[in-house]
Amino acid sequence: YPGQAENAAQTKVPIVDALEEDPDGWICLNTFRDLPYDALTLMENVLDPSHIPYTHHRSVGNRANVSPVELEVVESGKWGFKGVWAEGPRKGTLGRQDTTFIAPGLMWHDLTSKQFGRTLTVVYATPIRKGECRLFARFPFKFSSKLLGLFLKLTPRWYSHIGQNNVLEDDQIFWHYQERYLEQQGGSGNFNKAFYLPTKADLFVFQLRFWVNHYSIDPFPGKTLPPSLPKEVLLERYHSHTQKCASCRGALANLQRLRLGLAVGTALVWVLLPLLVFIHPEVSIVTVIILTVAVLISGGVWLALGKLERQFYKGREIPPRNWPEKVYKEAKPR
Repeated sequence: YPGQAENAAQTKVPIVDALEEDPDGWICLNTFRDLPYDALTLMENVLDPSHIPYTHHRSVGNRANVSPVELEVVESGKWGFKGVWAEGPRKGTLGRQDTTFIAPGLMWHDLTSKQFGRTLTVVYATPIRKGECRLFARFPFKFSSKLLGLFLKLTPRWYSHIGQNNVLEDDQIFWHYQERYLEQQGGSGNFNKAFYLPTKADLFVFQLRFWVNHYSIDPFPGKTLPPSLPKEVLLERYHSHTQKCASCRGALANLQRLRLGLAVGTALVWVLLPLLVFIHPEVSIVTVIILTVAVLISGGVWLALGKLERQFYKGREIPPRNWPEKVYKEAKPR
């Protein structure tokens, strides 16, 4: 809470009106994660639509969709601001996108398209300590196709969380370092000197920093950022999400039990197969081949599940935007 602490209990958590007006009309994906940068840095990130096709290329963006981003702020005040992107994403093929920032830590994008229906991207940024925040994100959908809605409902929550963590990690490392660069340049008060923001694509970021500076907002006055963290810490997922998430924690436990069962079963068949042939020489070659293939398949499944298990602990070291074209084409179907 950015004001006097004693007033926090009397202040309601800000809400998204569209969700409150029709709570049963949305299909909603929710997630959270502890992030290694400030809440205001998170707000700056999610308020900026122009970075999506670059930073999130091959995850939720595509460089082929790059076009001039003409943002407009339609109203603003101490409460925050509202803005519009008239053309909208993907060179205007999806329609207009409206953006709302409710100070100090809530924003959402609102997009309605003929192809998919109405989609919101809602982010709450909650300060934890200097250089760390907790993200609560909601992705409500009103699909024009019932099939898409059914598919989303059937998708396991833990599987969605893996994908959402992948997207967060596309820019997690350089946001961690960028806010340290800004601090070295004198902090938010010197934002215009530290960064060059010449276009309308930068307007929402500029408006956020104007709000911070105009109203002297600092969640942790007098505090400085801790030393920067190594890449392996910035990409860890277990403590920042999995451990605290009932769905991911349960999926990980089930996955580990399944891998253990596969390992024990495969090992038993592998050990007992020669013994079976020795004791019963009349065992057909077809049976031996089937059991051998079963062992090989089980081993392959065990390895594939191990790759999935690692995604509950650690993110990708190389984001998809930096993958060689051949690697991307091979990885895409998975």
